[in-house]
Amino acid sequence: MEMPLPDAGTLARKSDIVARLTAALPPGTVISDVAETRAYECDALSAYRCAPLAVALPRTTAEVATVLRLCHDMRVPVVPRGAGTSLAGGSLPTADSVVLGVARLNAVLETDLPNRTIRVGSGRTNLSVTGAVEADGFFYAPDPSSQLACAIAGNIAMNSGGAHCLKYGVTTNNLLGVTMVTMDGTVHEIGGAYLDAGGLDLLALICGSEGQLGVVTEATLRILPKPEGARPVLIGYDSSEVAGACVSDIIKAGVLPVAIEFMDRPCIEATEAFAHAGYPDCEALLIVEVEGSPAEIDEQLAIILEIARRHDPVELRESASAEESARIWLGRKSAFGAMGQMGDYMCLDGTIPVSQLPFVLRRIGELSVQFGLKVGNVFHAGDGNMHPLIIYDANTPGQQEKCEALGAEILKLCVEVGGCLTGEHGVGIEKRDLMDYQFAPEDLDMQMAVKDVFDPGWLLNPAKVFPLAASAVRRMAAQ
Repeated sequence: MEMPLPDAGTLARKSDIVARLTAALPPGTVISDVAETRAYECDALSAYRCAPLAVALPRTTAEVATVLRLCHDMRVPVVPRGAGTSLAGGSLPTADSVVLGVARLNAVLETDLPNRTIRVGSGRTNLSVTGAVEADGFFYAPDPSSQLACAIAGNIAMNSGGAHCLKYGVTTNNLLGVTMVTMDGTVHEIGGAYLDAGGLDLLALICGSEGQLGVVTEATLRILPKPEGARPVLIGYDSSEVAGACVSDIIKAGVLPVAIEFMDRPCIEATEAFAHAGYPDCEALLIVEVEGSPAEIDEQLAIILEIARRHDPVELRESASAEESARIWLGRKSAFGAMGQMGDYMCLDGTIPVSQLPFVLRRIGELSVQFGLKVGNVFHAGDGNMHPLIIYDANTPGQQEKCEALGAEILKLCVEVGGCLTGEHGVGIEKRDLMDYQFAPEDLDMQMAVKDVFDPGWLLNPAKVFPLAASAVRRMAAQ
């Protein structure tokens, strides 16, 4: 669909904004050509697109502050952007906004191995943080599926987790400090290279705030010694509900695997066709990995395998080598790309109590039949972080709307059983109008009051997180 041509007033305002930014920043920092800004018109939720007025790609915290200060003075909305891998529309621009990308802030600024910390620019990719310390025997624990591409800035914005978050926690459990610039251009240092900071716990407030409060330019992260060893086991079942029950029993037994991953038949078939990992022909499979010394691994796996056998698996495969471990993980790591071969999809991330897995998986299957759309499930089962992938055809009229309606019902289901709307992808635009399903009006008002403090003009990442009607009232009051 072609966008309408901008009017003379819009063109004049764009010209003024671009001229001021260009004058204040080094050459090559500002992008304003319409064709070039289209590269920033969406994130990984590509069903929604809107080109911004301009894009700024600063290289330092001072340059970020300059961009924000100028936009604040001109009342120009700013959309922070990491690597653009957000699955909830978290970095979708508005037509009157400037996208502020942090990809060039990607340096390793300080490494302190004795104290197990590293300070990096927020544009550094997740996997490259481990890459900077792995030769010394350390790693950075959070590992989203997009870790090869996603930026630490986005991980902080969405409080991302990953397959190994069951044992090591999500971003908030591994984040020690940030440098953050608020909308008026003020630079704030919050937390640091120590266990806990005095005063208000602002770091916990910032992690997961989805660019509503400020732009993070640097991050101090916890790094950990690499484990002595790790071993996965693959377990196949003839029912998703039975696989869910197995996960619940493993958690109840008090065993703490480093990861418990779940895939159902649609995902198994897609990954087999794509990656040829050698997965069994079954309705659902689990990948359970434990780590530690050889004796610890044997002890933990003995408990897990005994629990798995109680549920009558169709296949039970314990890795006997590094090559076999890599093959067990191959399909899971390829799942999202593989599902893309089946068509367009929307990936949700509601989170539920682990005990509710069997019921929720059954209900998702029923809703899939009711709406006439295939749903593939691949997710972090150990902490109940669901990732239903709803397959649809964006070129068929009405299918996207049907997909969104099914997604809303699945997310409501997650809330109804005691869970929440998002585990790691964020609210963005995808779930903003479901926020009042999880939160009471006074709860949402309190959250918006926090934004009032950090961003009184409501210029940062507009039209995200909060229901549109409620945020529109707030924005009007700020003008």
